Amino acid sequence: MDLGFKGKTALVTGAGSQVGFGKEIALLLAKEGCDAIAVTDVIDDVKKTAEAVKKLGSKCIAIKADITKRNEVDAMVKKVIDEFGKIDILCNVAGAILHKDNTPLEVQQDEMWNRQISLNLFGTMSVTRAVLPYMKEKKHGIIVNVGSGSTHQYSMGVGMYAISKAAIDVFTKQLAFTEGGSGIRVNCVAPGPAPTNFGAILREGMPPPSPEMMKQMRDGMTKAFPLGRMGTATDMANAVVLMASDVTSYITGQVLHVSGGSVL
Repeated sequence: MDLGFKGKTALVTGAGSQVGFGKEIALLLAKEGCDAIAVTDVIDDVKKTAEAVKKLGSKCIAIKADITKRNEVDAMVKKVIDEFGKIDILCNVAGAILHKDNTPLEVQQDEMWNRQISLNLFGTMSVTRAVLPYMKEKKHGIIVNVGSGSTHQYSMGVGMYAISKAAIDVFTKQLAFTEGGSGIRVNCVAPGPAPTNFGAILREGMPPPSPEMMKQMRDGMTKAFPLGRMGTATDMANAVVLMASDVTSYITGQVLHVSGGSVL
């Protein structure tokens, strides 16, 4: 099936981790025929992602940028436009968990709240704000935000990560409504747990688990999943790329949970 990526240019944030969703999304866009892909992150490994994309035949540039800083966001988007002339697809993947689960509200710090909201919500909004005028000029664009299944998992306690991702759900729906007339579709993919290094802070201060302990933890978690397994970066990339494709041209303002049934 032709997903309609020929001649398209995509921007993927949060694509530096070599085991993360962003890299896998960029690679799949290349495999599906996307002409040009810009990958960004705050870490130098984003260059490795760009090289992997180029090997698949797509043009690619790597840009090191902090999405919480407007000047860096504006410069990043300008560089993509200068290099490729347009941005047809924006995948807002960059984000992080910056606190442990079940931290009592009364001991949570303002600094953590501000950092978490600044990265996950304001960072996504900032990149979108910078890209939007170019999409509106072309009267066409696709935005896929990465949310989180944690917005429906209340046992983790009062967590600013989940709250910031719940705001992404609302942002997705509001933007889809306001920009539909501009030819722009906006959707959100909400991943469930997956074996990446995303939740490293949850293990901070603890000794690294042995392979046997990791297996026990994963087995315990997946027993509660209807599909009986954890997700993978490929699972998430498949969903994001599908929502970015022409196949879903009549879908906008939706939050798609990719969680093996852990969120229903």
